[in-house]
Amino acid sequence: MRDDKENIIVRLTFEFSLKIISFSEELRALHKYEMASQIFRSGTSIGANIMEAQNAESRADFIHKFKISAKEADELNY
Repeated sequence: MRDDKENIIVRLTFEFSLKIISFSEELRALHKYEMASQIFRSGTSIGANIMEAQNAESRADFIHKFKISAKEADELNY
């Protein structure tokens, strides 16, 4: 069951997504549209999958969503 106490990983990935959005806007201003789009998608996906994991249907589903977030983080890092 989900409780609503602060979840640090949710908070940090949300804050990270906001930074990614700002960075992708800076890239768009430099006419780096494709790179901005890719960074936007993979960077914001991390937090979205972490948030989705909070409502997982099972432990396996929870782990799977976290692993997707890790893959997105690796892609963004590359």
